[in-house]
Amino acid sequence: MQFRRRLTPRANVDLIPMIDVVFQLVVFFMVSSTFALTPGIALDLPESQSSEPVVINRLVVTVASESEFYVNRERVALDEMAPTLLGLGGSAEEGEALSAIVEADSAVSYATIVRVLDVLRSAGYRGIALRTLEE
Repeated sequence: MQFRRRLTPRANVDLIPMIDVVFQLVVFFMVSSTFALTPGIALDLPESQSSEPVVINRLVVTVASESEFYVNRERVALDEMAPTLLGLGGSAEEGEALSAIVEADSAVSYATIVRVLDVLRSAGYRGIALRTLEE
């Protein structure tokens, strides 16, 4: 006498637990990753013991070398920087000073940084912060 099995073998793969695990991994890596503000412009920022956190600003002037200047990741020449800055900071509230962040490589001379600061001041920027690394 041959008995008939009541339960048939189930050969389906349940994908929902796997999708849940993959989703949690994606969320974990999104939350735990850090983002660089200026990718593509490699700088060796100088270190400072008294550096303070700087509020993120919409204008960042980067001095990568003696002849390489960037305004918000766009390369400009030093003599073309003033019109670019005037175009970017045209709408300041009355009584509010325009502000900018200047970041320069540690190999850049002091004279070059002073020339950049002069251009910023002539364009009306009064709140200028220098970005450094904490020791």
